[in-house]
Amino acid sequence: MVVSNNIQKNEYANYINKDTKLARDVKEGKLIKIKKGLYETNPNTPAYYLANFIYGPSYISFDFALSFYGLIPERVEVVTCATFNKNKKKTYNTPFGTLIYRDVPERVFSLYVDLIEENGYTFHLATKEKALCDKLYILSPVKNIEQIKNLLLYDLRIDKEELEKLNMDIIKRLSEVYHSTNVSYLYKFLRRINE
Repeated sequence: MVVSNNIQKNEYANYINKDTKLARDVKEGKLIKIKKGLYETNPNTPAYYLANFIYGPSYISFDFALSFYGLIPERVEVVTCATFNKNKKKTYNTPFGTLIYRDVPERVFSLYVDLIEENGYTFHLATKEKALCDKLYILSPVKNIEQIKNLLLYDLRIDKEELEKLNMDIIKRLSEVYHSTNVSYLYKFLRRINE
């Protein structure tokens, strides 16, 4: 369970020196420090459960979400998250794993993000369509449909059958709001292979 400094100090109401008790619990491993003022009680908690607590507003996306959904063959250890208006990539190295936060346009930030509950934790996760669009958004622009095909099938190694399962209505909507060449070409490519 995630706890903050203030919540934990309330737990220590009977202690004269709450800071000393907090430091002792960290030293003894009862609390694991995630970042300043934020702790986890379970050392086996997956990093993605903590993503929204560490930096926000944010949701899990990019490579981690693509792997989570089985769209890419690689297992991704680093939790990649989307945020907006931060103007820089932010990395947090924690005892639970590494988490990276990257900007997406504010106009698309809240679209197609699900709230997932798992083992008593809740976290925000992009749909597979949104995760793919986020990934394409941060890559260098392609110049034509053939290049987007190569990027998807060979560089990202996404299975063509998985691409055909994507919701075209969501991809169309996202292509209209991202204002991204790559996302536009994704929609055109998917339309072509689904005809």
